[in-house]
Amino acid sequence: RVTPPRATRASADLRPSRPGPERRREDVANPSPEPSTARLASLMALLTSFPLAAAQTLGRTHGIDVAGIKALSAGSVNSNFLVTAADGKKFFARIYEEQGRQGALFEVKLLTTLAKRGVPVATPASADVGEYLGKPVTFYPWIDGEILCQARVGREHCRRVGAALAAVHLASGELAVLPDGRFGVADVEARLRFIVEKSPSEYGDAARQIGRRLHTYLPRRDPSLPTGLIHGDLFRDNVLWKGTEIGALIDFESASKGCFAFDLMVTIEAWCYGDHFVPELVEAMLRGYAEVRALDEAELSALPVEGAIGALRFATTRVTDYSMRAAPGEPPLRDYRRFLSRLDEIEAGALNGPVAALRT
Repeated sequence: RVTPPRATRASADLRPSRPGPERRREDVANPSPEPSTARLASLMALLTSFPLAAAQTLGRTHGIDVAGIKALSAGSVNSNFLVTAADGKKFFARIYEEQGRQGALFEVKLLTTLAKRGVPVATPASADVGEYLGKPVTFYPWIDGEILCQARVGREHCRRVGAALAAVHLASGELAVLPDGRFGVADVEARLRFIVEKSPSEYGDAARQIGRRLHTYLPRRDPSLPTGLIHGDLFRDNVLWKGTEIGALIDFESASKGCFAFDLMVTIEAWCYGDHFVPELVEAMLRGYAEVRALDEAELSALPVEGAIGALRFATTRVTDYSMRAAPGEPPLRDYRRFLSRLDEIEAGALNGPVAALRT
């Protein structure tokens, strides 16, 4: 997963991923080709540096006179940079480490489409995609904004995020083709096997537990739930705030075709959980979402199952992207066990009250 800078002032990174075919019962977000263990191992390597001369060459093709570049200490998948132009304007540059040119082009089209519909995103600096060392490169205007810590999240924030997510979902019809997601069942299972193979003593038991729990929920999914464009990763660090207004939704790398209820539950798990789920925040997000896109009974009933699958998906990637990359003796930046705790609370009925309130 790639995220923008962790400081309170952040960039508008944007990205998509791969939405795709009709969702089937066994999908997590969507099916996708099974990655090899070797490929997963390659993703654990160092990311790409971006010399000033290379940035200047690519910048010219995007109408940017690059004067300076600074690597951003954020992102577990892509390489991200702050670019300063000769006229003082700032841009966000991204080297895509996993996606090919078509994936990057989809992101550019996606963000342009969302912006036209009034969804708060940053529009790309150019409709084209550059290339460096065979990897796609894009530029976006830098957007100053504030990332909220969990302690500052209130009901109005959750209401606004829910409404913005619904607006993303409603844009589905504007995009003729949606790519496949990067975190289908095959992808998650490949990561779990990778964990067992590469770190059996530390995380092998956790990976096996995650796999068992995942396969208890997959048969319980409702294949008739509405699908379309999902963000897939709308965490707190992927929303920039300007006062009480959303400045931009960012980080569309995981955007794909998927289940709307799944995407809503991932966002609830990201925004409405501190040490426990906060019912008032969950209800506020549900109501904000429903103000823009109505939730029917089937979707409301499916939220616990979709939330469970979302928790297991993120528990898995927290192990591969953070726990296994932590320096010896250092705790990981993000702990996979917090998503297992979310799952425990979902199973204990933490969502029952907020969902019931929405039905009244």
